[in-house]
Amino acid sequence: MGKEYNLKSGERSLSYRVRLRKEPDGGYTVTVPSLPGCVTYGDTIEEAINMAKEAIELYIEDLKEHGEEIPTEEETLEYTQVVKAYA
Repeated sequence: MGKEYNLKSGERSLSYRVRLRKEPDGGYTVTVPSLPGCVTYGDTIEEAINMAKEAIELYIEDLKEHGEEIPTEEETLEYTQVVKAYA
């Protein structure tokens, strides 16, 4: 995933994959695989995505405050493995 640098402020834009899972009782749970424990929820897909953005921003802010490294997905490869399951 890419990143963009803002030379004036020293900030950069980071991209993260998010996973949405439809819940049986309604709504969507969102996880961010590259940020362990970064989980949120939204009643609609749009709300879930907006909540994910906020959760990621807060997660990164907390890492910065504690002087921890900010994970990126720059060298992450993604592959979906399909297997047959007999249920």
